[in-house]
Amino acid sequence: MRNILALFLILLVSIFLLGTTRLVKETSTSSFPKSSQHQTRHEKEFASVFDNGCNVFDGRWVLEEPSSRPLYTEDTCPYLTRQVTCRRNGRPDFLYQKWRWEPRGCHLPRFNSVALLGSLRNKRLMFVGDSIQRTQWESMVCLLQSSIPESKKLVYRDPPRKVFIAKDFNASIEFYWAPFLVESNSDHATKHRVHRRMVRLDAIAGHSRRWQGVDFLVFESYVWWMYKPLINATIGSHEIREYDVVTAYRLALKTWSHWIESTLNPQSQKVFFMTLSPTHLWSWEWRAGSNGNCYNETHPIHGPFWGAGSSLDIMEAVRDAVNGMKRMKVTLLNITQLSEYRKDGHSSVFTERRGKLLTKEQISEPNAFADCIHWCLPGVPDTWNEILYAYLLYSTSNQR
Repeated sequence: MRNILALFLILLVSIFLLGTTRLVKETSTSSFPKSSQHQTRHEKEFASVFDNGCNVFDGRWVLEEPSSRPLYTEDTCPYLTRQVTCRRNGRPDFLYQKWRWEPRGCHLPRFNSVALLGSLRNKRLMFVGDSIQRTQWESMVCLLQSSIPESKKLVYRDPPRKVFIAKDFNASIEFYWAPFLVESNSDHATKHRVHRRMVRLDAIAGHSRRWQGVDFLVFESYVWWMYKPLINATIGSHEIREYDVVTAYRLALKTWSHWIESTLNPQSQKVFFMTLSPTHLWSWEWRAGSNGNCYNETHPIHGPFWGAGSSLDIMEAVRDAVNGMKRMKVTLLNITQLSEYRKDGHSSVFTERRGKLLTKEQISEPNAFADCIHWCLPGVPDTWNEILYAYLLYSTSNQR
């Protein structure tokens, strides 16, 4: 009789444990929708047209009432640096935060931070590049962090990396400073050599060893190349010589692409390349007869526009490198044209220089001190991340 009771108790305990395990598993997987059964009708429609070739980079900027933007604010995201917090730094207008990018053939799905965190569980997403890419990293962190309890997230520095951790997901969103992608004398995370730049066009190991094992890599490199028409560089030796920038850029991409092809696993890793971020340094390009820059601009450019600061030769070099890949697929995120319209989105005089906010005297001279390279947040880089989000969650070529 005792043996029967013991067996009965063991059976009851086993059934209880099995049920509990199944409940926990179902709860943990159902909380983070990835499959089609959790998608809204709009999301299913987008997934269909996206995989059928909808060009999310062709469209227009629209204002909505009531507006769904910004997707976060300077006050709700503690991880924004002073370089990008334009409103807090004194910018009086706010429309630059309100514009939404609308592709012509489809509607981008609304950014769902919980869904993206679910897809990043036990994974690493790394942005590699210069300060433009750092701004995109800050944007992504702000888009994700609001759905995570304070005690379950952290940011730390591991130069040249900045890392955001979502603890419950064992997920990291990282930024890695490498303004030329290959090695250079500008690789220190905070102390950059700006005026005497020198690039090692065939050397990448100093950076790439920190990229190995990353699940999603997003690369970008442009502004640092364009300081002058010629750049000091080496190939295969310590002899420094001057190279035409486009030639040097192509050689650097050759080194980068060789590392991608020879090192990464196409079954477990995904690579994206951001095209160049445009500048708006000369207002005569969009308003004939004027002599300013992006300062005091409050609306996007409407109609065809391509700025002189955006090198078509560099764009072609990137396309050639990406299209030349044989083993690894690299997804080109062509954000240049949609960003060309946004002359209003730059930090202008509402930013810092060398660690300090601009003085009243500097603000009064926007032609000399306005930053028409970097972007305000919330702002244009949020759209870049909405597009990246679409590729991460809805492109079948990026699902594993």
